[in-house]
Amino acid sequence: MATQPLRFALIAHDQKKDDLVAFAVAHADFLAVCDIVATGTTGQRILDACPSLSVRRLKSGPLGGDQQIGALIAEGLIDVVIFFVDPLTPMPHDVDVKALMRLAIVYDIPMALNLATAEIIIDNKKNG
Repeated sequence: MATQPLRFALIAHDQKKDDLVAFAVAHADFLAVCDIVATGTTGQRILDACPSLSVRRLKSGPLGGDQQIGALIAEGLIDVVIFFVDPLTPMPHDVDVKALMRLAIVYDIPMALNLATAEIIIDNKKNG
């Protein structure tokens, strides 16, 4: 029986999109064998930088993308969330972000909110 690819959700606030794109570029070989969903603009930026990746783009975060990822978590369709958060910029859709984080906690989904934690998760998944 074949193992199912890991299912990653990739999200980044505006001021952190460059960091997430750089992370995706650095780990493109590993991510190429994963199923990836991303919020709209973040997903497009990743595709532009890593055309070899297959990324399912959802709506932009403020337009419901965070909630779409939350629904995928609730359906058991996400294994890891990497969400580069900018704590210094106000978030008009803060309630959506909190709801997404709550679902990751409820369903025991690893969630990286910064580069250091994302690197630990990737290293663990590569070796585990």
